[in-house]
Amino acid sequence: MAKSSEKSLLIVESPTKVQTLKKIVGKNFIVKASVGHLKDLPKKKLGVDVDNDFAPEYITIRGKGKILSELKTAAKKSRDIYLAPDPDREGEAIANHICNEVSRFNKGKVYRVLFNEITKKAVKEAIEHPTELNVNKVNAQQARRIL
Repeated sequence: MAKSSEKSLLIVESPTKVQTLKKIVGKNFIVKASVGHLKDLPKKKLGVDVDNDFAPEYITIRGKGKILSELKTAAKKSRDIYLAPDPDREGEAIANHICNEVSRFNKGKVYRVLFNEITKKAVKEAIEHPTELNVNKVNAQQARRIL
């Protein structure tokens, strides 16, 4: 059995997928869920820096601090991180926010993995052929959210 420091971390969006994915990826992975978005623009102020090219000022969503803390703890124990939120604009934004929060804690690389079904074949294929974050999708979600 691999040491915990040798495990990889797989982060999905939905907690209902965690148990199935644990069975598929096995003991070399820690599987966690973000339970949707972890970051958002503040509700009580503009949330963009007008003096800095309208850069968004994201904050942790109320009630998501514990989940974020758990993801950071898991990242510290992992070698590589595989971000697997849904393969859509919102999922890409979730993956981006998670990456920004946890990447400094792991010992290896951070990958984006995409699968449209939770089958052994689809998940293994995604992990064997990871991609990078799709900046265009992240920007599209960010623009939609700011407006």
